[in-house]
Formats: sequence, C-alpha cells, structure tokens
Amino acid sequence: MSLALYPYLNFPGNTREAFTYYAGIFGGTIDFSTFGEIEAEGMPPDGTMHAELKTDHFTIMASDAMPGSEEQWGGTRIYLAFMGDDLETLKGWFDLLGADGVVGQPLHLEAWGDTYGDVKDKFGIEWLFNISSAKE
Repeated sequence: MSLALYPYLNFPGNTREAFTYYAGIFGGTIDFSTFGEIEAEGMPPDGTMHAELKTDHFTIMASDAMPGSEEQWGGTRIYLAFMGDDLETLKGWFDLLGADGVVGQPLHLEAWGDTYGDVKDKFGIEWLFNISSAKE
C-alpha cells in the first residue's frame, strides 16, 4: 500500500509565475499543462490547468483559479510547514521566501528547543519553519 499527501494550491491566474519562482528557491523540475492543451471551454488557453513542482524533498501542485473566482481570492489560512533538522537548507529557503514576502516571525530558538519562524511569500502563501536541534 502507498499513501502520500501533496499540497494542491490555487492561484488567481499566476500559477506559472509562482511555480517558476518556487523552483528558483527550492530547485526541482516543473511540469505545466495548459487549458488550451485540453481545449477547456471558457478557460484561457494559456492558463495553467495543472502544475507540478518535484524537488528532492517534496512535491507541490497547483492550478489557476476558475474564471470568476478571482474576486473571492484572499486565502484560506492554510500553511505549508517545513519540519527538519537541515538548518542551512531551511534557513536559506526561509530567507529567500522572506526577501520578496513578509516575515511574520523571524527564525528564533523557541522554548520547545527548536528554531521556528514563519513567512508569507509574495503570492500570499504562508510557510512555517520548525528546525529541530538547531541553534541560532
């Protein structure tokens, strides 16, 4: 038996831009499919029907929002959380996401013994970082 969870994000028409940005931070490869490739009626032919970013550590997927739903954009307060002990990699990702975004809490050694921080990237996606056994 195999089981996995893949975050599936939705963007207001800029999935390609967002995933190109994320690939620049996390590395990996991206596959894009457009609505035009499946001849989806009423959809922008160059819009992203499906995107998949595969890295050495994780896979995330996304698509452009359906036309008409953009005005409802505003997020759902879902966070993507990184947990690990690779301080150098995780701190690097935090710094890169924060450079164009908004740092909510800078990385800081917490009472539970891990280094924690959070950032909202320039696309409005919120990322949590919990780095175990890490020292400031």
